[in-house]
Amino acid sequence: MNAPSPTLKAAGFMIGAMLSFSLMAIAGRELADTLDTFEIMMYRSFIGVAIVLAIARWKGNINQISTNRFGLHLTRNLMHFTGQNLWFYALVYIPLSQLFAFEFTNPLWVAILAPFFLGEKLTRAKLFAFVLGFIGILIVARPQSSDISPATIAAALCALGFAGTVITTKMLARTEPTTSIMFWLVGLQALFGLICAGYDLDIAVPTGIEWLWVLLVGFCGLTAHFCITSALKIAPATVIAPMDFLRLPLIAFVGWLLYNEALEAVVFIGAALVLIANWINIKADAPSKSN
Repeated sequence: MNAPSPTLKAAGFMIGAMLSFSLMAIAGRELADTLDTFEIMMYRSFIGVAIVLAIARWKGNINQISTNRFGLHLTRNLMHFTGQNLWFYALVYIPLSQLFAFEFTNPLWVAILAPFFLGEKLTRAKLFAFVLGFIGILIVARPQSSDISPATIAAALCALGFAGTVITTKMLARTEPTTSIMFWLVGLQALFGLICAGYDLDIAVPTGIEWLWVLLVGFCGLTAHFCITSALKIAPATVIAPMDFLRLPLIAFVGWLLYNEALEAVVFIGAALVLIANWINIKADAPSKSN
């Protein structure tokens, strides 16, 4: 039998990513009545520490964990912790489809910020992509309506926090092994979560089925990013981006099925503009085939 093509393998990984993100969203919403965002992040990160250390020990590269460039690790994870908490906060108060549409602006923010921190060139195509994506988000957010809320603002800002995470991760990846980056990701955020959740000496403890949701948040948070990274290693970003966009109709269906959320055309129209903007951004980064 012929081996599956790289595109087919990438599609399999992207299905895993879509399921992981959707399960994490469901689990986060189910936990919202019991745990605050800091507590969710704390438990998620403790689970992540256990998983990362177990895998590092199994693969024999636990010695790669070091304190090299610790200041940049700290900066990266402060931004990610902030972005992820904003994401979990917005998750409770706005439709899932709207939250995911905001999240898709992450690559556009990276394109705008990368010239300042990574020395990458800001082309007219990338600038046009950012403007087009911003128009898409205005359509999703509907600033002229009464729908703007702290949760909507949080959803918009979480993408900016994730963009900062991507940029600092690229900076770290130039010199640091993946194991060290992943360890400090979960380790520092476990510490941040413990401090923020425990400042009042009152940390809620999950009971019963809540532990299942906590485990899903922790496990799916890692598997989602593992699947996307694996897909990008075997297929071009121009192939992966449209597959990743399928998360939006999937999570919209989940929101409609489980939480009676309306399937709003305006969200899909705005998100489609964001997808086109991301496509333009990816094409602008692709090396030319002609010399």
